[in-house]
Order: sequence, then structure tokens, then C-alpha cells
Amino acid sequence: MTEKAKIVLGTWAWGDNGSYFGNHYDEDHFKPVYEEALKAGLNIWDTAYAYGAGASESILGNLAAATPRQNIVISTKFTPQMEDGTAKAVENMLNGSLKRLKTDYVDYYWIHNDADVEKWTPRIIPLLKLGKIKHVGVSNHTLSEIKRVQEILAAAGFKLDAVQNHLSLLDRTSEQAGILDYCQENGIEFWAYMILEQGTLTGKYDVDHPFPAGSARAAVYNSKLPELTDLIAALKEVGAAHDLTIAQTAMSWAVTKGVLPIIGVTSAKHVAAAAQVGASHLTAAEMDRLEKAADKAGVDTIGSWEQDMRE
Repeated sequence: MTEKAKIVLGTWAWGDNGSYFGNHYDEDHFKPVYEEALKAGLNIWDTAYAYGAGASESILGNLAAATPRQNIVISTKFTPQMEDGTAKAVENMLNGSLKRLKTDYVDYYWIHNDADVEKWTPRIIPLLKLGKIKHVGVSNHTLSEIKRVQEILAAAGFKLDAVQNHLSLLDRTSEQAGILDYCQENGIEFWAYMILEQGTLTGKYDVDHPFPAGSARAAVYNSKLPELTDLIAALKEVGAAHDLTIAQTAMSWAVTKGVLPIIGVTSAKHVAAAAQVGASHLTAAEMDRLEKAADKAGVDTIGSWEQDMRE
């Protein structure tokens, strides 16, 4: 296995067909993205059946088919709301993912949300025993739920390896709830999704350049752009001292936190930008400045599918 990267490449927008991100990219569009990632040493890919009802997995599986399996890390998810109603719902969804990804195991398999910790956590265990899953994680779980998952897994001789929650300068509820500290104290990786708030913290979008009309991102973020002007300015100034762009600085904030940021990539230039961030590190004063600017903005970006981790 090659060295694991410090950045995770996210494929939520792959196979979107315009439904959420407003793009209609096909597999050919993502081929140079994948190839650039290989060249840059970025080898962790995060996907899910829920991303385009398997379309994201299929694109990734096709592109990765010629890559030696041990050279990449594949992460995908079981989404309770999409289960088939059978006793083997978790196994069935995983098997579908494995087929689309053209592999016989996944490095990380996540329970996508906390719909029913007591029901779904035990159903992961047989798949761990079969070797179809190398590491198990949970996403969108609170600290008390994370601890309960650990108990269930430990009783069967396994451990929770990772937590994947929303974390960005605009949503630090997982940190404020003590989840980051708990993960670090217990050898659990923390994967941070929506680190760039779906493009909001890249500098590409502002009051004069809003998200494409009609997209879900426009509905969520366009009304919040005026409040983010000062934060974007702070990101730009802090980044300039490190030769980082606004987006890279937001990513570097996460790397400096000691978490694995998941960066959505839809172009080769996104990959190149992410690769540069892995070696970056912000100072304590710079981190404080960015967090104070974010707090001052007072923008709530907790998704409709999420909960406030502090509650």
C-alpha cells in the first residue's frame, strides 16, 4: 500500500445530472481528474451509493479499474434511507457498491447517518468478518451515538475506525461538541466533509457572482453570501502568506486541525490545488483569526439532513 494521503477526494458531484450541483458531467469528463490525482499522490476516494443512486460509484469504479487495488483507498457508504427492506439490506447495498466499484472489498464503509444505531451497527459486523470491509466508520453521528457504536463493535471484537461529519469554518459543531477531541484521544480518524461548503469558501462565489440559479446550492447559499464577505477577505489574506488560494486556505485550516478534509473534485485543477494543501500548516494566530471571522459572520450551514452535534 502506498502512503496514505492527507486529503480525501470526494465524488458527491460525480453523476449528479444537474440535480444538486447543477452539472451534467459524464465519465469522460472525470478521466483527467482521476489521472491527475494518481500523479499527485492523492489516493483516497470517497463516494456513496446515495450519490446519484450509484452513478458516482460506477464512474469511480470504471476509472480505477486499471489501477492496482492496493494503490488506492476506496470509501463508500450504507445509507439507511435507501435500504431494500430485507434482513440483508446492508450486505445487499455493499454488494451493489462492490460491483459498481469493480472490487471485492472497500477500505472504509460508513453508516451514512444515525437513523437507527441499534439496528444498523450490528449488521456491519458480519461484513467485517468476511473481509469485505477493512475499516468501519459512521457519518452524521453525535458523540453519544459514536460511543454506542464503539460498544456494539467492541462486543464483537472490532473497533470504530473513523467518523465522517460536516466540519468547516462555518460549521464547527462537531468540534464544539467534543467529537474531534474524542476521536484524537481514541485513535479514531475524523474525515471532514463540506469543508468548502460546496464552493462557498472558494472565493468563486460572492454577491456579484452567485451560485447558478435553480441549483440546490443556490437555494442554500446565495442568501448567505453577503455575510461572508469579511471571512473570504480573511481567507485571502492569510492564504497569501502561504502562497495558497482562498479555497486552499480553507482546506489548510482543516489539515492544521488534524483532520482529513474531503475535497470535492470535478476538474484536474481542483486536484492540483488539493495536492498543494497537504504540506501546508497555518499558525495558531491565523487559525484564530479565521475562526473569529467565521463566528462573526454567524452563518448557519447545518444541512436539512443533519443535526446540530452540540445538542
